[in-house]
Amino acid sequence: MSTFLSREVQAGIDAAQKLAQRKRSRLRVHVADEIFTILEFGERHFSVDAETAPHMRGLVDIYDGGRHLYQALIVTSQEEAGERIFEFKRNTVAAHSPAVDFIVDETAPAGLLPAS
Repeated sequence: MSTFLSREVQAGIDAAQKLAQRKRSRLRVHVADEIFTILEFGERHFSVDAETAPHMRGLVDIYDGGRHLYQALIVTSQEEAGERIFEFKRNTVAAHSPAVDFIVDETAPAGLLPAS
């Protein structure tokens, strides 16, 4: 049996795999007003589809659905297999509350009721 596939069939298979990977991923990178799906995410890099994503550089936000995960400083590193790979210069976990610069008393009330 032959394992040779024509170029058209192989291109169709590759496109279907990329579409399935794009649908499966919930991670998104937000750059200014544009949003791109992250195909692969690692500790030191992430990749997006090379056809749709521009050569991004600078500060970006990374979301999982609607939840803000990271704020990162990135540079374009390379392009391979139809994916553009971006490396992190800095990747900081997004804070969802302001920084506390004082010691919080554990016995402090969570809130105060108004006097009536």
